[in-house]
Formats: sequence, C-alpha cells, structure tokens
Amino acid sequence: MEYTQLGRTGLRVGRIVLGTMNFGPHTDEADSHSIMDAALDAGVNFFDTANVYGWGENKGRTEEIIGSWFARGNGRRDKVVIATKVFGGMNADGEPWPNEDRLSALNIRRAVDASLRRLRTDHIDLYQFHHVDRRTPWDEIWQAMDVLVQQGKILYVGSSNHAGWHIAQANETARRRGSLGLVSEQCLYNLAERRAEMEVVPAARAYGLGVIPWSPLHGGLLGGVLRKEREGGGARSASGRSADALANSSIRNQIQAYEDVVDKHGLAPGEVALAWLLTRPGVTGPIVGPRTAEQLESALRAVELKLPEELLTSLDEIFPGPGPSPEAFAW
Repeated sequence: MEYTQLGRTGLRVGRIVLGTMNFGPHTDEADSHSIMDAALDAGVNFFDTANVYGWGENKGRTEEIIGSWFARGNGRRDKVVIATKVFGGMNADGEPWPNEDRLSALNIRRAVDASLRRLRTDHIDLYQFHHVDRRTPWDEIWQAMDVLVQQGKILYVGSSNHAGWHIAQANETARRRGSLGLVSEQCLYNLAERRAEMEVVPAARAYGLGVIPWSPLHGGLLGGVLRKEREGGGARSASGRSADALANSSIRNQIQAYEDVVDKHGLAPGEVALAWLLTRPGVTGPIVGPRTAEQLESALRAVELKLPEELLTSLDEIFPGPGPSPEAFAW
C-alpha cells in the first residue's frame, strides 16, 4: 500500500479508501468483518462510512458492523483512520422530527454521540458533512465542530458533495474563527464524470483539502460492464444508474471505446479507472465499496498499476474533461 498525507494535515492514509456502504444491505456482518480484516492486512488504513448507511429501517447498521469489528481488539481501532458523516435524518419512515437532521449544533451533538456508540469508539478521526446545509450558518456549524474537537470526540472535519464556493465559504469562516477548517472533500469524480475538475478540485487544492472520489467506477459503468453483458455476467453491473446510462447509444459507444482501449493494453477496466484517479492532482484516494474479498483484491491492484502515457492520452480522448473554470463555461 502507498500512503499519502490527507490534504494539508499530518495524517497519513492509504491511497485506497475502504467504503463500507455495502456492509449490512448487501454484505452480512461476518463477510464484512472478513473484508475489513483483508483490507487491514493489505495496509488499507482509511475506512469511510456514514450514520445513515444501512438505509431504511436499518440506518446505523453499517456503523454497528464496524463497531463490532473494532470490539474484536488486536489493535484494529488504533490502526484505522475512521471517517463517518452527519446530515441525513435517522428515521426509517417519514420526515425527521425537527432538529434530527442537517447541521444544526443540536443535531451535530446528538449525531456524533450516536455514531460513537455504534462504532464503539471514543473518537472519530474524520467527521464529514454529508451534504450542504443551506439553512445553518457556517459560524454555528464551526462552533459545534470546535466543541467536539475540544472534547476529543473528533479530530478532523471534512465535507462531501460541496461545491467549490461552499468549500471557500466554509474555510474562510473557519479561518476567521481560528479553526483548522475542512481538510477533505468527498465528491463524485471518475473518468466518466469529471465536472469536479471545474471548481471543486481546484478549490480543494487551493485550501489544502484532500480529494476523496466516491463512485470511482460510476455505478459499474467503468468496471467492464459491456464485457460482462456479453459474457452473461452483467445482470448486477448493468442495473440502476448503469442500465439507464447504457440505454443512451452515445454513452454506450463511449464505454465500448473505453473497454476496447483498455483491452488493447491487456488491463482490467475497473483497475484502470481507479489507477487513473490516482494520477489526478489533489486526489488522496478513491473510495472502493467491495461486496466481496475478490472485489477488494482487484481494487488493491490498482495502486501498483502504472498507466502508459499512450493509454492516458486515449482516456482523455474518450472522456474529455471540462477544463478549468471560468473558461469551461465562459468561452
């Protein structure tokens, strides 16, 4: 495993981030524990989750699975940088009761204590805003975060799904308060979805945030979906977002071109997509969400994969980035 600093901090994390969203809904507790053991054995030390993972009536279940793994001891908790998120309401049905979601100081206080109980730990290494709260002023949010840092309940604060100007607004407010501010941004970013390069990634780099891409295979589209379809094994991959996208002939042709050029180089599509993200400026590491140990092994191979310049050029031709702003939308 290769390690890097998380943004401008002194925190060292692996370049592959273990996403846990499948733990509970798709992977049972025993298999989830096995995947976390395998990840730790491979040197993966950065695990990402959220308080709402588990979904529906099982919200919080994913944190509980991680907590039961920590409770098995042998230094597991001390070796892992654990990141979780706050924003969504925890009610299984209907609208949340007032102050039981978003980023008010009251909800933050309640949510962090609940996550600590589920995770069976005394602190969270990276506490992330799962979304932008347009109702709560940044001064209130940072006041709540500063209290949690002082109490030792959290160490660092990150964002997720924030625009570039949100990152600037958050960190300018933190600067005025003498706070460290955001140290990471978790955003949708992959070969097929490069809009983050317009403003989110430049803002993150300017303020010293590590970029943590989620959905690095774009819902399975970059994981060899057409090959699996031809071989009769693509039922799971070509579902949901993937199936909808492939119904568009231009996108289907683009994905076919991608699989063809990757095949020409004798490489696996999913591993190339991850390795490409590791070449991008500002990227700490992509989040991979394996359902099985085999999927984890494939993701780990991407760290050692050095993409030829010819292939990098071809990827830019197939999936051209938007370019920096304002040029991307002004002229």
